[in-house]
Amino acid sequence: MLDYKPIEIEKKWQKRFLDSQIFNIKDEEVTEKDKLYLLVMFPYPSGNLHMGHWYNYTGADVLARYFRMNGKKVLFPIGYDAFGLPAENAAIKRGTHPAVWTENNIAKMRKQLLSTGCSFDWSREINTSKPEYYKWTQWLFLLFYKHGLAERVFTSANFCPSCKTILANEQVINGRCERCSSVVIQKRIKQWVFKITKYADRLLEDLKELDWPKKTKLMQENWIGRSEGALISFPVLLNNSKQKEFISVFTTRADTLFGVTYLVIAPEHPLVKKITTKERRKKVEEYIKETAKKSHFEREELADIREKTGVFTGGFALHPLTGERLPIYIADYVIYGYGTGAVMAVPAHDQRDFEFAIKYSLKIKTVVAPSHLRGEDLKNFKVEKEAFTEDGILIHSSEFSGLTSSIARKKIVEKLMKENLGSFSVSYHLRDWIISRQRYWGAPIPIIYCQKCGTVPVPEKDLPVLLPEISDFAPRGVSPLATNPQFLWTHCPKCGQKAQRETDTMDTFICSSWYFYRYCDPRNKQAFVSREKLKKWMPVDYYIGGSEHAVMHLLYARFFNKVLYDLGYAPTKEPFLRLRHQGIILGADGYKMSKSRGNVVDPDELVSKYGADSVRTFLMFMGPYEEGGPWNPRGLAGVYRFLNKVIRFFLEKKLAEEQSLTKESLVWRNRTIKKVSQDILGFSFNTAVSALMEWFNYLQKAPASKEDLEVFLKLLSPFAPHLCEELWERLGNKSFISLSPWPAYNENLVEFDKVCYGVLVNGKKRGELRVAANSDAKEVERKALEIENVKKYLLGKKYKVIFVPGKIINFVV
Repeated sequence: MLDYKPIEIEKKWQKRFLDSQIFNIKDEEVTEKDKLYLLVMFPYPSGNLHMGHWYNYTGADVLARYFRMNGKKVLFPIGYDAFGLPAENAAIKRGTHPAVWTENNIAKMRKQLLSTGCSFDWSREINTSKPEYYKWTQWLFLLFYKHGLAERVFTSANFCPSCKTILANEQVINGRCERCSSVVIQKRIKQWVFKITKYADRLLEDLKELDWPKKTKLMQENWIGRSEGALISFPVLLNNSKQKEFISVFTTRADTLFGVTYLVIAPEHPLVKKITTKERRKKVEEYIKETAKKSHFEREELADIREKTGVFTGGFALHPLTGERLPIYIADYVIYGYGTGAVMAVPAHDQRDFEFAIKYSLKIKTVVAPSHLRGEDLKNFKVEKEAFTEDGILIHSSEFSGLTSSIARKKIVEKLMKENLGSFSVSYHLRDWIISRQRYWGAPIPIIYCQKCGTVPVPEKDLPVLLPEISDFAPRGVSPLATNPQFLWTHCPKCGQKAQRETDTMDTFICSSWYFYRYCDPRNKQAFVSREKLKKWMPVDYYIGGSEHAVMHLLYARFFNKVLYDLGYAPTKEPFLRLRHQGIILGADGYKMSKSRGNVVDPDELVSKYGADSVRTFLMFMGPYEEGGPWNPRGLAGVYRFLNKVIRFFLEKKLAEEQSLTKESLVWRNRTIKKVSQDILGFSFNTAVSALMEWFNYLQKAPASKEDLEVFLKLLSPFAPHLCEELWERLGNKSFISLSPWPAYNENLVEFDKVCYGVLVNGKKRGELRVAANSDAKEVERKALEIENVKKYLLGKKYKVIFVPGKIINFVV
């Protein structure tokens, strides 16, 4: 076996792994002390594992194998996020059914996942599109509904005209559908929402408890977008009406209240019809029609850079403290459903309001001046060319003049509270999660509509509400289930009369918001998971996946966990203690891999040529795991040669007795154990592999004992498990190396003996240097050149080096 035949070796050990079930964890053997739940984000069954999957799963598997060898009972499961638009669109394109497409892809991906050598617990495999899974997705929906966290509301929502379905805000990227990149428009429709906003404060507050990347936590903070300010009521003047109406406005700048010169409300605001005068009605209606054609992205995200537009309604409101009449405009940059759908316009102190006021010749009142001004300069300060948006000192603000902005904000709100026209308030960027989808391939929403009883939840005993197998599921703006009479018509569980089912399906992100619980108890038919199993395994100790899920899956999963924690199911406030993101593997040209660029690397082809162990080890060696980098085919060939050398070395090396090894040999072994152990825990897989290669180079030249070989194999096995199992067996071991104990190191043997070098320039001593006794001339030269008193004599000059091992290094200019 001098020639490395990876396919032969890997198939042998993959079969043994599967047959022996050594990675299948038994719950009854797990204690609180030794449990470790390691989770990778499960894949969409798209049909092929790409290099990103390999990179993600290999890094996680290295960690799983390390912990397992360190005595942990590791739960390392896998499954498939099988519902949703990708599968449905692919099936439509190929003229097949999503269920068939999904099952075929899962079969293919399962085979590919096995070829990676990852130590998954296959006994816990799940598929979110199976009734035994989505029964509990529906059960969780009903749980949320029962506790007032799921409701059906009439709302303006993101609609993709290509996918023909509603999208959550998080699924719209720069105004386009995240799936097909079509421009998203707004559509008013009745939707089911989960009331995630009820948990906004806790989702924000508990982030600080998590060992997550700072950038990801910041993205969630910004998405939740908590703002402290005031809610101010402006009385509306209505002709011929005894009814009192108010326009409520949230602001973080109550100190600018005396500078309000007009109000702006969203075109969708329910007060628009009431306040619009007869002579202004036509223009207002035309503007509303034009606004309806614009996307949310165009209206909000681009509001600061495009020209401001709006229309005067003819209506007026009263300033709550001065009684001044304020004209009311509608403008598309104000969106109903965000905040209160209305803003108080202070053109002197808000640039958007300033530009709007200039365009429509509206009053501009300066009421805050820079803090450094005094006397007449303070009193006469006036905004002219642009808004003054900073905090300062109030002017022209009645009894609040002379106060700083921070003090005035509090005092003004306190006065408004006495008049019942304001209060302190908190606002959020976060919106309730729209979960309705007008598509076929998803979990049906378990709700029935009865003319007599209204909205009725499907009884738990009738779950799951099965997704019917239909042939026509093309998107048409309404759910395909609405055209299926066998599904649509049913009987009311309360009164027995004929009734209709809800025909929308659930957002696929609901399936992935609880899948990590199901892995704890995947075959339970009585509950979504037993509380005993949840307590045993949760929370997830390490969660590994892409950073692109920061404000979607990761936020939704945290929301689910908090609800289930409150209801006594989840044992901890947070589901994922530690989160790590893998980087992106780029093409060899430095660009993201894509078929259009022709830079995609097929893992299957590489495995057939070099073997899975070579691909795994190279992926972990190519750079920092959390950064990724460009693909380098020469690097893979180099790792293949390295593993080939390892085989030859193990079969040909004449072993020395352990007691005959020098201290240098023992230090090499112990420092490598320490380095690899620390680097795996720190996700520095590249430097761990590098350390193994360095030690291997030494072992080729120096005496090596059987213990050296066994330790080397153990350290390499998380990266190249098949090869290491084979060589472990060749060394005469009967058990799996994957289950052998991780080697310990002696802290007293991790540093080489030091020697002191005199550093000379032209024979004159300019410094001293202490380095490891085994350092070669190049290493000593490199470190000597870091000494400032040496560097200054050599700057810009040519020199020769005289090196006397263990004594001096002399730079001769």
